[in-house]
Amino acid sequence: MELKSILLGLNGIKAKGNLGIDINNIQNVSENVSEGDMFVAIKGYEKNGNDYIEEAIKRGAKVIMAQDDIDKNIIKQIPENVTIILVPDTRHALAIAACNYYNNPSRKFKLIGVTGTKGKTTTTYMIKNILEKNGTKVGLIGTIANYIGSTKLPETARTTPESLELQKIFYKMAEEKCEVVVMEVSSQSLKLSRVDGCDFDIGVFTNISEDHISEKEHECIEEYFATKIQLFKMCKLGYINSDDVYVSKIPKLIQGCEFKTFGIDNPSNLLAKDITVTNTSVDFKVKLGEKNERVKVGIPGRFSVYNALAAISVCLNLGANSETIKEALLNIKVPGRSELVENDKDLTIMLDYAHTPESLENILTTVKAYTKGKVICVFGCGGDRDKNKRKIMGEISGRLADYTIITSDNPRTEKPEIIIDEIEEGIKKIKANYECIVDRKEAIKKAIEMARRNDMVLIAGKGHELTQEINGEEFPFDERKIVKDILENR
Repeated sequence: MELKSILLGLNGIKAKGNLGIDINNIQNVSENVSEGDMFVAIKGYEKNGNDYIEEAIKRGAKVIMAQDDIDKNIIKQIPENVTIILVPDTRHALAIAACNYYNNPSRKFKLIGVTGTKGKTTTTYMIKNILEKNGTKVGLIGTIANYIGSTKLPETARTTPESLELQKIFYKMAEEKCEVVVMEVSSQSLKLSRVDGCDFDIGVFTNISEDHISEKEHECIEEYFATKIQLFKMCKLGYINSDDVYVSKIPKLIQGCEFKTFGIDNPSNLLAKDITVTNTSVDFKVKLGEKNERVKVGIPGRFSVYNALAAISVCLNLGANSETIKEALLNIKVPGRSELVENDKDLTIMLDYAHTPESLENILTTVKAYTKGKVICVFGCGGDRDKNKRKIMGEISGRLADYTIITSDNPRTEKPEIIIDEIEEGIKKIKANYECIVDRKEAIKKAIEMARRNDMVLIAGKGHELTQEINGEEFPFDERKIVKDILENR
């Protein structure tokens, strides 16, 4: 594609060299560069793309795009036959260039973006399930996996892929004739311009709570919230949770987007009433079309009602009927979300991704309401993330679980013992039964050995994840397999 076409829509460009040159591909990783490519130098948290310009040129890059504050000495070293493009923001420029290169694929289907602290994954799965039962071909992009229909695509490193990778996935989805694409939109993807240039039709905001507050993410919840609501500047229609204090403010903050609400406690366009929770499901009354219908969701908990309401709102707008909605939600299963591990030992063992104070409190409150025996909770907190939540989560588990085993989650670059000590500060405040086991496998083993019939073992924090990150290295860690191995040897 001609470089001029790739740069369409970008403002503040400074260029030196031939803008009529044809570009084979766009790359933002130097080792992926081939002859005739454009290399975009991105400044990351740990690496600066400017340091890899020389390598990219050696590999055949004919165009270098960099930020306009680049060291002039680097510019001087670039050969005369290489075109230089300087832009105010390389992340934004990469996103727009990627949209142009792949011929703006998000304009070729309905694009639904789901954001929020909790519920993004479950809500996207619900939307996909409902629409597919309604005969629609759906693409999905999110935390657990990416799909075109029932075909699973190669894994990506992030909830919302980097802009270049995202547009490539969209291109494939458009080629495969997806009519609707539903995707999780993380706060980081909005902050780092990964979804710039995307043509969203509908946006959903599930809820917000204190998560992703750290040096490498967001400095405070206000900045976190302000970042997330940027999604609605790209949408024509937004569905928001009227029961969330922060989220309910959005219509006053965003112009040019029509908003509709869903909720349980406050007046809403879609309101759930008469809620019943069991150990395997939740059901409620809601108006679908002209009739009040009883909807049963195959994931227990009050939070499942909110996720279902968000999904129903979107799918009603896209033409789904009440019977399709009820059938799809009854049979919904989402990996790592209130996921029961089947076993022949008559034990109830649940995996859940709960990794924030609010999500841990929600899942513990839910399982405690229907568990006849004891609730045994195994959890930890991730390293290099919000430290303030650690003692809060310790206190929550100590208050709601009958027994807590504090352990490692993904320590990342922190020492797991220090994280555990900080969690323990919270649980020490109350008279709770607990112990600390640094090794997560041993912690799970101890919980299962303690469990008896009618007890609930809740293993929280990792959910769908298949690895554990320690000191920058990922190790295999599939909790389903771990649990089954422990049970076999019990």
